Amino acid sequence: MKFIFVTLFPNLIKPYFEDSIMKRAINKNLFNIEFVDFREFAKNKHQKVDDTPFGGGAGMVLAPQPLSDCLKHLKTQYPNSKTIFVTPVAKTFNQNDAKRLSNEKVIILVNGRYEGFDERIIEEFADEVLSIGDFILSGGELASMVIADSIARNINEVLGNKNSLEIESFENNLLEAPAFTKPKSYKNIRNSEVISELFKGNHSIIASLKESLAIAKTKYHRPDIYKKLKTRKKYEK
Repeated sequence: MKFIFVTLFPNLIKPYFEDSIMKRAINKNLFNIEFVDFREFAKNKHQKVDDTPFGGGAGMVLAPQPLSDCLKHLKTQYPNSKTIFVTPVAKTFNQNDAKRLSNEKVIILVNGRYEGFDERIIEEFADEVLSIGDFILSGGELASMVIADSIARNINEVLGNKNSLEIESFENNLLEAPAFTKPKSYKNIRNSEVISELFKGNHSIIASLKESLAIAKTKYHRPDIYKKLKTRKKYEK
């Protein structure tokens, strides 16, 4: 797989892929990345990429010409790529999207700045439009890194242990159960004794306990997805 980041600020993204899991995966050629600065496609004297919005309003809007020419160029190079615009005015990206998109060969992530894109660019070039949540960032770069990381870790062999993908948050509309490690108790934390069933080796009891803890955590933190849980009735009094 290849991720292409279309951005005015490649250096905001590059460091994230220069360490840890992402770096190892790139070194193994499990996926690779490319950066395209669409300012280089601007045809005006000062390589300006934005302009004032029609209808008034604060801020500037990314103009059609530089991005349009940039994306046409990339589509010529990668005709089967999927172009994703990252913007808060969109469907919220989720784990199912990450799994689905991990099967793509080339993903172009288009990063906005200022007050966003001229809508005509989205209508012409977007295969998908995604948001990472109901909040505003200074640009799309952080959101693109989130999306790319989430997709990449679903690519075969990116994670050292493929079983890590099997029991994660949002599988079957559940948050992942709480995790614990040694020591069994820790004097600097109140009520720190770990539930004894977790280290007694009875796998059926452990599985049942983890399920009930996951359901409780989901009910508390994410009542919205708890409502979708088909098995919740047996845990409700």
